[in-house]
Amino acid sequence: MDNFNYTAPAELYPSRRYAKTPREQYRRFKTAAEAIQFMMEDRPAAWLVGSFLEVNGRRFDGNAIRSLYEADRYPLERRQAAA
Repeated sequence: MDNFNYTAPAELYPSRRYAKTPREQYRRFKTAAEAIQFMMEDRPAAWLVGSFLEVNGRRFDGNAIRSLYEADRYPLERRQAAA
């Protein structure tokens, strides 16, 4: 994931298990970094299971989303993650 483009547009598909309303089921983001930040900081950690991020036609599961967030290259300031 060394060549991951954090500035590319992204689509986030939260797990159906947790996303009960249409607004929670799918979101587009201007950048992948913003989508990753939303998932890691604004949603409970349990949401990573079954969720995925799509960037430039590539899909990233919950473990990959966490890895992208924890990477040294992650461009945004990290806040406290959701419980």
